[in-house]
Amino acid sequence: MKSPRAVRFAFQPLYSLHTGGVVAHEALARPGRGTVPELLAQARRDGRLAEADVGLAVAAVRQDAEDPTSLPLHLNLSARTLAAPPSMYEGLLEALGDADRRTRDVVLEIGPPFAPLPPGRALAGMRELTELGFRLALDGLGRGDLPLGLLVEAPIDLVKLDRTVLRGLPDDPASVAVAEALLHYTNRTGTRLVATGVETDAQLDAVRNLGVRIAQGHLLAPPTAAGPAPALLTRARPSTGAPAPCVGDFLRPATTLPESATCDEVRAVLAAADAPSGVVGVDELNRPRWSVDRTRFLVAVTGPYGHALHAKRPAARLADTPHTIEARAGAMEFLELVTDAAWGRTGDDVVVVDELGRCLGVVLVTEVVRGVAEAKVEAAAALNPLTRLPGSDTIARDVARRITIGEPFVAAWLDIDGFKAVNDTAGFAAGDDLIRELGAALTELAGGLRRMRVSHVGGDDFLVVCDVDEIATVAGALLDRSWSADGLPVTVSLATLVCASGAIGSYQDVSRLLAPLKMRAKAVPGSSWVLSRPGAERVEVLRGIGTRGLRAAVG
Repeated sequence: MKSPRAVRFAFQPLYSLHTGGVVAHEALARPGRGTVPELLAQARRDGRLAEADVGLAVAAVRQDAEDPTSLPLHLNLSARTLAAPPSMYEGLLEALGDADRRTRDVVLEIGPPFAPLPPGRALAGMRELTELGFRLALDGLGRGDLPLGLLVEAPIDLVKLDRTVLRGLPDDPASVAVAEALLHYTNRTGTRLVATGVETDAQLDAVRNLGVRIAQGHLLAPPTAAGPAPALLTRARPSTGAPAPCVGDFLRPATTLPESATCDEVRAVLAAADAPSGVVGVDELNRPRWSVDRTRFLVAVTGPYGHALHAKRPAARLADTPHTIEARAGAMEFLELVTDAAWGRTGDDVVVVDELGRCLGVVLVTEVVRGVAEAKVEAAAALNPLTRLPGSDTIARDVARRITIGEPFVAAWLDIDGFKAVNDTAGFAAGDDLIRELGAALTELAGGLRRMRVSHVGGDDFLVVCDVDEIATVAGALLDRSWSADGLPVTVSLATLVCASGAIGSYQDVSRLLAPLKMRAKAVPGSSWVLSRPGAERVEVLRGIGTRGLRAAVG
């Protein structure tokens, strides 16, 4: 069999469909010749299956360490390997130690075939792995021969639903029923369901609407040669509003000591009048190497014989491996990572690092939770009750940000022609339904255009900000559609201002220049689109009765 060291790995991210953040990555073996099942089949014939299977996991850990991330790592094991003794995993534990990874940050995905191994032995093997600190997942559900009895008793954190079941979504009732049943099972047992092999937008929408929290597949991100840095999946959630707080918003100073500090030195810092909640041990480059929680540390060193046992010895002996996260990570992404990494001590400080892994400060999970809750309450209060879209402040902030960094953009004003007459003729309920329909169309557009922001400024008026290359898509989607209120045909007007880098000074200037453009658009018969630029007297009429349809007038 090919040596595991000769096998390279690709890493595929798992995404949270709640936050859009990457919550883990899976190592997928890529042998130079043949396939992984063929390699393992040959190893089984040679009587070395467990050795080869664990060897692949070791090789994956070592490659991951070449470009490490703080994300949990998923490794694949065959169910047959569960029969191996715990000593078989010594090499894997050593590799994890060399890579500064904890076993609880590793998820072992147990895959088929399960039939060759008695269920009792499989359960015993799983329990041995959890005793070593690993978290477990059952892989290939729907494709392999996983016994339901094992699913009921296995000490697992995740279940991975195979792509063969997802292929029927969203139209096949049986596929929907299976996914719903598994979601009910995972909700009742405290485990999580992962949708794998997501290949189409329809599948993604279906699993998200069903309530699946985590997804993986080529539609979201293909496997790459290195583990992904934390990033946002724009398909996972529409970006109609203001960005959520980031971890850096909750940063507070860290109390640090050299990683060689003794227990006595740490105790002196923690016992001071302005005692911190914890101490971070850093190396010469200011990278966190260990952390101690004040309460647990003082209990250990002030108990019976505690001082005699620990005083002059390195504090690292009583320390934990620090939880770290980059300052640029979003607050919601941070909370998702905390949940998915099974961080049990949520009262501890979490160390915030820069892109080079250097300590910038600390945050508390409780403070981030409170901040996110407050931001959500504030955002909800600002949402329009008809469309659930934010108000003009969202656009004002985005325009100000783009102006500050010199980024070109398009600002657009959309409204319904003769809306008062619509209300007077079709009734205000039909008018409300029309506004909701417009809001839903804009929300859907924003979900597919990663740089688009939308707000509902009141009545029948909507504001949009997007990239220059996105406005044609926005205009086409809105103006190629027939709008009506309770059967009464309705037209809409779109006024757009294309702002090159440095062409405009403020959001107020944008608002002032859009006002006459809106009146110009409403003077064009039919659903219309007009466009201009700051400082230009010319107004281009791109859509409306008498024009020749949508033209590529921006760029």
